Amino acid sequence: MKIHSPARIVVVAAIAALAATSLLAAVPGEGPGTGKRVLMVWGGWPGHEPKQTVDLFAPWLKEQGFEVEIADTVAVYKDPVKMKGLALIVQAVTMGRLDREEERGLLEAVRSGTGLAGWHGGIADSFGSNTEYEFMVGGAWVAHPGNIIEYEVNITDRNDPITKGLSDFKMKSEQYYMLVDPNTQVLATTTFSGVGAPWIKGAVMPVVWKKLYGKGRVFNSTLGHVAADFNVPEARMIVQRGMLWAARVPGAGEDPVPTNPYK
Repeated sequence: MKIHSPARIVVVAAIAALAATSLLAAVPGEGPGTGKRVLMVWGGWPGHEPKQTVDLFAPWLKEQGFEVEIADTVAVYKDPVKMKGLALIVQAVTMGRLDREEERGLLEAVRSGTGLAGWHGGIADSFGSNTEYEFMVGGAWVAHPGNIIEYEVNITDRNDPITKGLSDFKMKSEQYYMLVDPNTQVLATTTFSGVGAPWIKGAVMPVVWKKLYGKGRVFNSTLGHVAADFNVPEARMIVQRGMLWAARVPGAGEDPVPTNPYK
């Protein structure tokens, strides 16, 4: 008889509980994304494991019924045939830049109603010279003091379907320091301890947010430096639920209500 440790039993029970509170139950080909098209785009700095992270989420999207196409170049953004009628664009491209046609194709798709979702540097450290792109995303990475450290993610909105049922959790990864648009709805935050940058000790920073750009829904999570970060069930589930929300799957949540800390 195989004996499981108490720690493993707790982890398994936690994963089961998360699954039970999610929108993830789906029969392949008959899930909530049936009839919706998704374009996943990866590239840029290989240290963020763009292909590995896209390959992690692509099968799950297919299980939800989405028609998934994967591209390894942002040149796809200027292909009107590829971009027409998309429910969701999932981007994992760190750094780089968009030429004028690529930028126009992406921005117009989202403004017209296509959702945009991504994680870590694949969405929030992309195309730094394309300021309208950063305006659309709602935030830009500037630092990760201390590099790989242990930190806590705090759920600040426990009613939103993206974070409902989740408790605060630990990560051992890069803790992203961001420049953030106040016109976002923040769902989770992290507090900096001052490791690597003592002058920011106590700073509270958004980790997960959602916002609108035109008619399109934009979802961002700063978690996911490498694919193994998504072994943390909460980190993975937040992205899964965020993609459903951005794709306007029924029951995945309503349009955002900006947190705006300056009111």
